[in-house]
Amino acid sequence: MPLRPAKCYKRIKRPYTRLEYIHGAPYVQIPRFEMGATKAKDRERFNSVAILRVLESGQIRVNALEAARQMAYKYLSKVLTDQNFYLKIVKYPHHVIRENKMLAMAGADRLQEGMRLAFGVPTGRAIQIEPGEVLMIVEVEDRNIAHAKEALNRARAKLPLPCRIELTRKSVIKG
Repeated sequence: MPLRPAKCYKRIKRPYTRLEYIHGAPYVQIPRFEMGATKAKDRERFNSVAILRVLESGQIRVNALEAARQMAYKYLSKVLTDQNFYLKIVKYPHHVIRENKMLAMAGADRLQEGMRLAFGVPTGRAIQIEPGEVLMIVEVEDRNIAHAKEALNRARAKLPLPCRIELTRKSVIKG
């Protein structure tokens, strides 16, 4: 069966995250949550941060998050090199999406169960996110902040929820 549209999973329902009770839960298809210069020593020279913040509550499926990650990473690695930025996806997709698969064609009424056993089978994963929560961050030097903003703008186009890009200075905590 094809993938259902994002509007079917946009609303937040009760989280379904206990993997010890979920048999056949799909794996997370995001290979890396941190990209670029990931070592703390390499990131000391980055003094500007671009933040992608979500404006509404909802769910973001893993395939949308992976598409956003690929767009941001591809742009940053092409324009800057991997040692000149740090990209991090802050949220992890814990929520398992269930689907009660129904057939919608002639003669399908004899093959499906209807509302009997309608709990559904696991079909994917998603992030449940509230307004104001941070989804992605990009750390760069001051001269590359426009590229970080453009990368997050390209990632924002792949997400089902409205987002805002914030530019801030990196706070240095010593202690």
